[in-house]
Amino acid sequence: MPPSAVDLLVLTFNCAKSFIHVGVFANHVHTAFANNATTLPDIVVLSLQEIAPLSQSFIGDYFLNPYFSRFDEAINLAAQRLQDGAQTRAAEAASEPVVTVTPTHSDPERRRRQRRRGKPERTYTLMKAHNVGYTAILLFAKDPQSIQNLQDAEVGFGAAEMGNKGAVGLRALYDAKGDGKQATELTFVATHLAAMEWNLPRRNANWAAIMRGMTFGDPDAVLDELRGPEGTPAPPTPAGSDDGSDEDDDDDDDDDDDDGGERHRLLHDAHHREHLQVRERLHDISVFKPSSHLFVAGDLNYRISTSSPPPNAAFPSLDPSSESYYPTFLPLDQLTRERLAGRTMHGLSEADVNFPPTYKYKVLPKKAPADDDEDEDEVPWKFASHRYPSWTDRVLYLDVPSWVQSKSPPSESPPSIRVLAYDALPVLRSSDHRPVYLRAQVPLISPEGMTPPDSERETSSDPRVKLPVEVDPEAWARRRAARRKELVTGWSAFLWSTKEGAWVLATLLAMGMGTWWFYKTG
Repeated sequence: MPPSAVDLLVLTFNCAKSFIHVGVFANHVHTAFANNATTLPDIVVLSLQEIAPLSQSFIGDYFLNPYFSRFDEAINLAAQRLQDGAQTRAAEAASEPVVTVTPTHSDPERRRRQRRRGKPERTYTLMKAHNVGYTAILLFAKDPQSIQNLQDAEVGFGAAEMGNKGAVGLRALYDAKGDGKQATELTFVATHLAAMEWNLPRRNANWAAIMRGMTFGDPDAVLDELRGPEGTPAPPTPAGSDDGSDEDDDDDDDDDDDDGGERHRLLHDAHHREHLQVRERLHDISVFKPSSHLFVAGDLNYRISTSSPPPNAAFPSLDPSSESYYPTFLPLDQLTRERLAGRTMHGLSEADVNFPPTYKYKVLPKKAPADDDEDEDEVPWKFASHRYPSWTDRVLYLDVPSWVQSKSPPSESPPSIRVLAYDALPVLRSSDHRPVYLRAQVPLISPEGMTPPDSERETSSDPRVKLPVEVDPEAWARRRAARRKELVTGWSAFLWSTKEGAWVLATLLAMGMGTWWFYKTG
């Protein structure tokens, strides 16, 4: 990979509220790592939906660590397998014997031997794991020092704006060498939009809620900072005038009119500049920050129909000779239609979709007995009959802006995001969705180089120039209120629907009965 780009893999997966099988998931991620590439990506980002049951998801923190740790282990296991394979091929090419030790989740003794030999065990460092309700985002880096200024953001648009549906984001400066000379800003959004075929307007509204409410900073604090300690700034006094009192009786009426017109013009200009400053500051904390690349991944839930399939409906087929071969259904894809019409995913691009629908799958019993799911070569499945198979799981990106591409010399290709692979992974036994990943090389363009020039501000429709939806100044206050509701809901579900919660309730009941008995008999 050229040093002027960051190699990135973004993967989205609906976990169906279940633990992943580490070995199986690592096998699939290894496939993604090796697809059209011989080296590991610099950054891996996971967009995870329905990461865990409601109680664990809504409480978060400690309760989600067991789920996050399995993905951490799987990503590093996949990386180690790719590296071991590369070492094996190199040794075979040199006709030298090679012995590789591949760490597995089920062989702790092998891991201990590897640690004693001093061989590094982990290729990737989990830099940040953050969630809003059921939706989580994880960012891994090969070089932890390359990730700087890491920020997070979140918004819920489920019931009462809680996170049963929502979006969570991370933003960071990727500095390739740590000297600021090869740096670029990256923004990642993981989301889960409204389900059901007929809910197309709701999905578009969910995206609008992301643009309006997901901010990497408190918008109200930004407004307070611009207002200053005294609130709204006073109108400026025209140059050359006194403190504003009208004591010069020598001025005639015409001079008064001229002075009043000048005051009005200056006041209008001041308000205009203040308005532009507010909009620019809010733009900088939005998902469409002008100086940043943007990637959006998730279970977007866009379908190929607005209604459930009738009996004997034609379903997409994987057989190229069939009249129902799945590419023939792509023109019905709601996401592509709505995106091109400017009603969702404003300004975003998507690589060609050359994989089958990713939802909804019904996993069938194993074809042959196996001691471990990892020994199962292929999970048998069929499409669920009550849902039209659809491309619900997607990864989109905001390409390099036109003003940056126009600066490229005629002898060179304009900088752009180079897609290496965009594909779906095989069906996993634990979910009715297939994971989808994007592997891309992102040009290292400094934040200053990405910022649009003034000439673009009046004519460009790029969302990095003009926001499709204004930022909500109360976004953080609304999220804090929703977070309190999530905690109440999560703890209630934990206490009444889990074994651990039952033990807590039993302990509290026993303590209460013991205290009552002590006071009664004492």
